[in-house]
Amino acid sequence: ENSIEKTTKTKDVEYKSQEATYLDKEAAELSADRSGVQAEQDAVLEYLSKMEKECTEVAETYASRKARFEAEIAGLKEALQVLDSETALLQRRSAKTTHGQRR
Repeated sequence: ENSIEKTTKTKDVEYKSQEATYLDKEAAELSADRSGVQAEQDAVLEYLSKMEKECTEVAETYASRKARFEAEIAGLKEALQVLDSETALLQRRSAKTTHGQRR
């Protein structure tokens, strides 16, 4: 009876050790799988975030529109001043050359 109990307990320990080894191996594999899936999910979420930024239409605020228009108007006024001053210079030159010429 004592030897039967000892054999039974020895086999139980052996099976429990095998099961523990199997479960450790399985846990390591699942952990590696989870890491791979997590990396893939992170890449997909990053791509999704990038696509949302590119595809989502955001209305321009009044302040930014006003600032853009004011900058455009200032540039156009400056260009007009440059053109006016060049035109005045050209008119002065042509007036000098036509007054100095004899027909």
